[in-house]
Amino acid sequence: MQATRLVVIRHGETAWNAAGRLQGHQDIPLNALGLRQAAALAGALADEGLAVVVASDLQRAWQTGAALASGLGLPLLPEPGLRERCFGLLEGHTHAEIEARWPDDARRWRHREPGFAPAGGESLVDFQARCLATVDRLAATHAGQTVALVCHGGVLDGLYRAATHVALDRPRSWPLGNASINRLLHTPQGLALVGWNDSAHLDGIAADDVGA
Repeated sequence: MQATRLVVIRHGETAWNAAGRLQGHQDIPLNALGLRQAAALAGALADEGLAVVVASDLQRAWQTGAALASGLGLPLLPEPGLRERCFGLLEGHTHAEIEARWPDDARRWRHREPGFAPAGGESLVDFQARCLATVDRLAATHAGQTVALVCHGGVLDGLYRAATHVALDRPRSWPLGNASINRLLHTPQGLALVGWNDSAHLDGIAADDVGA
């Protein structure tokens, strides 16, 4: 089996990102800044040799993937397996609201209990298994190619942990920037980290957006 290069991208910013609301499977669109972030991706990845763009079917990722695919003239494929973790009844609430209304859930979530699943949601164990199985399948389908995967912060977190052998319950110390570019290599031995949180293409965008 050939190695597959993965260019993994978090979606652009949404209003709920800016407000600190938990999105999960809620289908929130990009805000104005997020659209500008997405538009900057094609130029940044023009020389990457991408064969296809695969995106989560949630619209914040789909819009981001569409901007990249359109800018480079590439096919865009939907992949529900790249969706964010489902947080069930916690979705749509801020961290402060979750702490106030569901303090036990908040504690277990904050401590990253691998087996904890909010009512109607996924556990970290099940979520990472879903993401890794999806990436394994996509890498096998596009073996030897360079593929863009447009997804969500939780998916990126899980892929980073798998590539660097960091346990699910360990605190996160790496960034997961909106519209950041992250590079991984998929081989029969698993995932290897190549580069993380490349955001040079976003320099100046946030500053220019002030007052727009």
